[in-house]
Amino acid sequence: MKILVTVKRVIDYNVRVRVRSDRRDVDLDNVKMAMNPFCEIAVEEAVRLKEAGIASEVVVISIGPDEVQEQIRAALALGADRGIHVRTEHLPEPLSVARLLARLVEQEQPGLVILGKQGIDADHNQTGQMLAALTGMGQGTFASAVNIEGQEALVTREVDGGLQTIALRLPAVVTTDLRLNEPRYASLPNIMKAKKKPLESCTPDALGVSLKSHSELLSVTPPAERQGGIMVSSVEELVDKLKHDAKVI
Repeated sequence: MKILVTVKRVIDYNVRVRVRSDRRDVDLDNVKMAMNPFCEIAVEEAVRLKEAGIASEVVVISIGPDEVQEQIRAALALGADRGIHVRTEHLPEPLSVARLLARLVEQEQPGLVILGKQGIDADHNQTGQMLAALTGMGQGTFASAVNIEGQEALVTREVDGGLQTIALRLPAVVTTDLRLNEPRYASLPNIMKAKKKPLESCTPDALGVSLKSHSELLSVTPPAERQGGIMVSSVEELVDKLKHDAKVI
């Protein structure tokens, strides 16, 4: 079985995000970029399925400018077999991403597609669901456990009432949650081997997909700075502050 995995280039989650002075976007100058954490979990799960003998090949896909090849190589170092880079200067909207992935699914004919549930930059949480709709495949979102049994994928997901396990007939789309696994670190030998693994490039035009924007980013505003706390001299004063100032009682 072949597994397709998507990876996205985002600002490293350890970096404090700064807004540009013109408030048009976040500042990316000299900012450390990394693989989206949910995508790391997706890569790890695909590699584990391959190590278990369930998958025969893991293919990593990323969409964006040439810099995203860094994240593809990182996924190859973690154990993926080859990469596909869809070249575009501007990251498209989730629907366009889903259409590009749908064409690649049509070409590659995978048994399973694994995506991170969302990117930590825009927090859309839409691409996996849209891809399932476009391809007609079943979907298991927010997966905290994935088990392959024959031609079915048993996906456990967290819901308000506890845990829900659903059976998906393969091929299927799965999006990963944080509790699915803990990604490994790439070893130096594997990082060196990743440089020799195949990485194909294509364009949206070659896939027959026209990228259209349906929204426009008007401005970005940083969150308000938290105010320092105050000391109160008695419980009565605390209750009064909560009631009249904080308005929580």
